[in-house]
Amino acid sequence: MAKILIHSDSASSATSVSNIFIDEYMSDANGEFVKIYLYLLRLMNAPDSAFSISSIADKFEHTEKDVKRALSYWERMHLLRLEYDTDHNLTGVCLIDSASRDKTDVTGEFSENESAAEAPDSNNISSSADEYTSSDDDGISSADTESFPPKRDYTRDELKQFQENDQIAELLFITERYLGRPLSQTDTNTLLYLYEELSFSPDLIEYLVEYCVSKNHTAIRYIEATALKWAESGIRTVTSAKQEAKIHSPAYYAVMRSFGITGRNLVPSETDFIEKWRSEYGFSIDIICAACQQTIQSIHQPSFPYTDKMLSNWRKLNVHTMEDVKRLNLEHKERAKTSAQEAAGSKNKFNNIGHRSYEYDELEKMLLTTNSKR
Repeated sequence: MAKILIHSDSASSATSVSNIFIDEYMSDANGEFVKIYLYLLRLMNAPDSAFSISSIADKFEHTEKDVKRALSYWERMHLLRLEYDTDHNLTGVCLIDSASRDKTDVTGEFSENESAAEAPDSNNISSSADEYTSSDDDGISSADTESFPPKRDYTRDELKQFQENDQIAELLFITERYLGRPLSQTDTNTLLYLYEELSFSPDLIEYLVEYCVSKNHTAIRYIEATALKWAESGIRTVTSAKQEAKIHSPAYYAVMRSFGITGRNLVPSETDFIEKWRSEYGFSIDIICAACQQTIQSIHQPSFPYTDKMLSNWRKLNVHTMEDVKRLNLEHKERAKTSAQEAAGSKNKFNNIGHRSYEYDELEKMLLTTNSKR
């Protein structure tokens, strides 16, 4: 496997870079992502500053996809730059000197490679390789923050008053559990801002944190950006937030493409089917899309109930992979071919019997006519 070179964009030492990383970035990041970044820093000062996706995966007992997620995350945080050749193969990692610039507030677009149905090859981790996420940014885009009240720091007395509210105290406690760390002053201020200024209920904030953490995003900036986007879209309940999450899932876009649906969003009953296929039936996006495509081939129009019946049958037949789907399709074609041949044979047999019966009837009439003349 080709080695990936690692280097820095400045003369800063790995120690200097790591100190800034620890002070400003580490607390907000997933622990496994932190390990991989620190390992990259170590590699930068090694005699052979090169690595492979598989070597890091083996070292930390991760999957190669986990390593790609970590690299993509740190690129979004502007701590490194991924370099590719003309064939979009990863050839290098450049560690960016965060000391030479202001810390970037990463509340812009976040491409979510984590939920891709098909991971790219281990040497190719370009986000564009994931067809299911190329049009999906989890609904996170630069919200018009000018349309929202400004954030402020709460005083000690205000914080004490908030914490006397049982719902708020429970929310802060649950958030700490989700994030896996004590809340900083910035964390607390942000959560109270969502509650007081954006009028998010404690239940909605709790679901917001759970949703972001489920996507390996524990940075308070990401949580706030998601909240602003939801507020901008008029989301004020957990139910509407869950519907929004469904709409921006990779499976949603994949099903729309497979059905050829354009110019509209899916309605709740349709997204409920997708959730059923994924959660209850446990099918991958590949298999769901195959069923959607076969639905179009069979009835020439999108039909979620028809696809649901197909997937229900596949589930009963223990379909787990695309190979299973191909096997079923091949068996179906063989049965259809056999049935057609049997039907054709039966038709010929019927025609022959009918012809002989007709001749027998005519012969009987002739005999009766002859006898009557006598």
